Amino acid sequence: MSVGMTTTDELRSRLGRVGIWMGSPSALGLDPAAAGRAIEDAGFTSVWVGGGNARPEDFATMRGLLSGSDRLVVAPGIANIWAWEPAAIRAEAERLEADFPGRFILGLGVSHAPLVAQLGHVYEKPYAKMEKFLDELDHPAQHGGERELPPVVLAALGPKMLRLSARFAGAHPYFTTPEHTAVARPILGPEPLLIPEQAVSLDPAAAAGVRTYAARYLRLPNYTQSLKNFGFTDEDIADGGSDHLVNTIIPSGVAAVLSAVRGHLDAGADHVVVQPLGATGAFDIGQLGVLADTVGGLLED
Repeated sequence: MSVGMTTTDELRSRLGRVGIWMGSPSALGLDPAAAGRAIEDAGFTSVWVGGGNARPEDFATMRGLLSGSDRLVVAPGIANIWAWEPAAIRAEAERLEADFPGRFILGLGVSHAPLVAQLGHVYEKPYAKMEKFLDELDHPAQHGGERELPPVVLAALGPKMLRLSARFAGAHPYFTTPEHTAVARPILGPEPLLIPEQAVSLDPAAAAGVRTYAARYLRLPNYTQSLKNFGFTDEDIADGGSDHLVNTIIPSGVAAVLSAVRGHLDAGADHVVVQPLGATGAFDIGQLGVLADTVGGLLED
């Protein structure tokens, strides 16, 4: 598959060590351009946007993040492949790559059964669905000439999807620990990018929000099975998560946050995208400054 003119090494250098993961700016009541500027001004080099990115309007939001910043790398984290035809999402990605060369990554994922059902699909054979989607994505959109497709990164938790990710620019695991990163790195090999998400809390008033966030993801079997593979039990997962699970997946406080981000990097991550949670359990743009202070040494690496 063509993955554009930007090489993996160039992208690794451009990304640096630490970026940001956030929900959809519109859902958070944020202006995309202003949010992109704030993230870049705080010293972060990328922003990954959640929410499934199922519509062209979501790519317009990412255009806003790119337009409001000078160097920020922007990616959907992820775009739900059940919501798109390959040619349509390729056309959206090509336009962003053409207008912001080297600053857009196309993050794709198979999402989760309950979310796919909301789109009117049956969540069957997601790995085969991804393989077929990627094969069809390899055909340039027909709009008056071939453009370059940007680098493609896949949401990946298990070995099969990680190995598939290694054929492209890399993998973007979500709701994982540094222990998962240590296992994912040798499966990917040394060259593909490994870009895990790490939710954190630096606001003492956000304890309830942290639990709201954890409970949302602990209802999704893809994540719970992955957690069980790394030693968490049914008891840990039940009732919104045990204190042990919640404190491990979403570290709170300066020392724990820095330890978790360093843990991913030491385990083989190329770039960690950090999601600072606020009182509602969603991304809190007000924590960018304290987060930058917390991981400041890593931003300068």
